Order: sequence, then C-alpha cells, then structure tokens
Amino acid sequence: MSSTDTPIAEIPGDTLRERIVDDLRTHIGADLVDSLVKPGDDVWVRVSTDAWRRAGVALRDMGFEYFCFLSAIDWMPSPFGKGEDDPTAPPAERDDTVKQGYAGGATRMQVLARLVHPTLHVGVNIKCDVADSEPVVESWVSVFAGANWHEREAHEMFGIGFAGHPDLRNMYLPTEFEGHPLRKDFPLLARMVKPWPGIVDVEPMPGGSADEEGDAE
Repeated sequence: MSSTDTPIAEIPGDTLRERIVDDLRTHIGADLVDSLVKPGDDVWVRVSTDAWRRAGVALRDMGFEYFCFLSAIDWMPSPFGKGEDDPTAPPAERDDTVKQGYAGGATRMQVLARLVHPTLHVGVNIKCDVADSEPVVESWVSVFAGANWHEREAHEMFGIGFAGHPDLRNMYLPTEFEGHPLRKDFPLLARMVKPWPGIVDVEPMPGGSADEEGDAE
C-alpha cells in the first residue's frame, strides 16, 4: 500500500498524543509533572520519581505494550570540555547550566524510557528525575521483562540503582572497576590526551609521495 492509500485516521496526530497525556494523568494524577507534545513529531512526559514504576504500569495498561529501551541521561556539562575540543588550545568559555531537555527536570540525571502502542503506531518518551544524593528508582523488570538488560547497563554506566531488580551485576566492566564511565564527570583520559576522533596518522601509499617518485628516478 502506498503512502497515498493510507487512511488518514491511521496516522497518529497531535490530538492523539494530547489524549495520551490526558489519559496518563487520569491514572497517576499530579505525579505527571510535565509534558510536551511536539507538533507533528512526538510526545514527552516527565513523572515524579516515586511514580516511575506506576507510570510504566499505567502506560502498559493503556496499550503501550512494546518496550523499546530504557537508559539514563547526565545533563551536567562535562567539566573536561567537549570531546572534539583541541586540548592544546586555550579552554573555551563554557555554560555550566544544567538543562534537562524536553519536559524539563530538577536534577542532574534522569532515567528515560520509550514505549510504543503497537496498534495506534504511536510512542511515548517517559522520564523521571534521579536524586543526586540517592540515585535510585523502582525497577521496571516486573512490568517489562526487556528492561532487565537496560537497567543493568544504566546501573553500571551511570550508577543508578533500580529497586527490585533481581541482579544488577556489571556486564561490561570488571567487578572491581570504580566509577561510572557515562557520567559527565568521569575522566576519559584518552579524550584529554588527543581530541576525538583524534588526529589520524596517515601513512603514504607505497610509491605515492613526490619524494619517493624523485628517488625512483
């Protein structure tokens, strides 16, 4: 079926997205802290930290049964600058303001997940704040089994705990490894020594340089 043959009613629109936000609000009330429906694009909702699991259950019961991913975001600007900065150049003036993106936020780190309604063909981005002093939220493993691996990765890379998760062992790093590599204040020494993606040392092709051609003559 071509795009011109697709009934307009099957295309998710902003009215549907707004209704989804309203429906979620009827389930969790004031724990839906903020939301944004970006016209013709997508929808973001931010819920209270205490309601993280409850919001996941509510969305599942609303038909958002397809779990896409779960991860975390550290919104703090890196104290080491950007990876593409030249470490030999004078440091640029930086804005250290923490900006939490769509639907706002109140903390440096947030947990983010995406769920999709398989028959309405519409998705929801849902996030919540993670306290700096106690970075813990409730696990979604009992709600979406696919969250298991994602929560383990977020725990390992960002240091976020998921209460109720059955096994938060490291998957990539040694057990004794200290620190969380995806936090902005974790020093990536390779980036500090050579700017990303780094100066590539290109070797000339055999017989390709002018000097070699002159020597051959």
